[in-house]
Amino acid sequence: MRKTWLLIIIFTFLISCDISTNKNIVFVSILPQKYFVKHLAENFVEIEVMVEPDENPATYEVTPRQMAKLAEAKQFYRVGVPFEQAWLPKISKANPNLEIFDTREGINLRYMTNPISSSKNHSHSNETKDPHIWLSPLLVKIQAENISKGLISLIPNQEKEIKNNLASFKQKMQVLHNEISEILDKVQNRKFLVFHPSWGYFAEEFELEQIPIEIEGKTPNSRELAAIIKLAKQHNIKNIFVQKQFSTKVAEAIAEELNANIIQIDPLAENYYSNLIEVAQKMKEVLDD
Repeated sequence: MRKTWLLIIIFTFLISCDISTNKNIVFVSILPQKYFVKHLAENFVEIEVMVEPDENPATYEVTPRQMAKLAEAKQFYRVGVPFEQAWLPKISKANPNLEIFDTREGINLRYMTNPISSSKNHSHSNETKDPHIWLSPLLVKIQAENISKGLISLIPNQEKEIKNNLASFKQKMQVLHNEISEILDKVQNRKFLVFHPSWGYFAEEFELEQIPIEIEGKTPNSRELAAIIKLAKQHNIKNIFVQKQFSTKVAEAIAEELNANIIQIDPLAENYYSNLIEVAQKMKEVLDD
């Protein structure tokens, strides 16, 4: 009898292992996207993230382990971060059956403009479109819709649950938008200085204005630095927001000139909801200092 039960336990274990390894594998580019997919179909897919924690999406190199895992994957959800441009053609060529979905579909992308170089004759011809769409809760609703369409095509027998999850998630994003709006409602000084311009969509959604130090990985020259410092002084900016994925040396030099504080905020944290609430609270605390 004991032997029979042991065989049953072993057999059950092997079946569970087989089920877990046969899950549909989907890839996303960054950690916030993992949060989105989990809310839509956590029980039905295995989620892999390309840009690992603390890594920079602008310079990320795909690992051999990830290339091996991509060979097993069914879908890839891109968001527009720079590494995709270099790597997705290679990934697609190596994995012709991998479906690639663009979560930017239906979103009007903004340009990564620099206020110190703007002019009446300003043209967008040489500018890059801003990929940081995940930092707008309202735009995340659209991204979630795009992801849900892909997931339903992968697991059509779970369409009803995915659609229910989508409705709940969109409501959650609306609540997040409302909470952040309330947090930032009374802030008077609505301009903020940031090293890397990740927060443009966030700023637009909540009627703020980001002043970036760096755009497209380019360090400002001495003339541009002087203009940034002048602009910051004009608007009484005493804080510079940075993120851990980029060097802070230039930001620290400007902070010293302005007698300003360096404050770290993370646009790539996995716990999306609580992270954006924390960012909003930090901004509220320091913008009117």
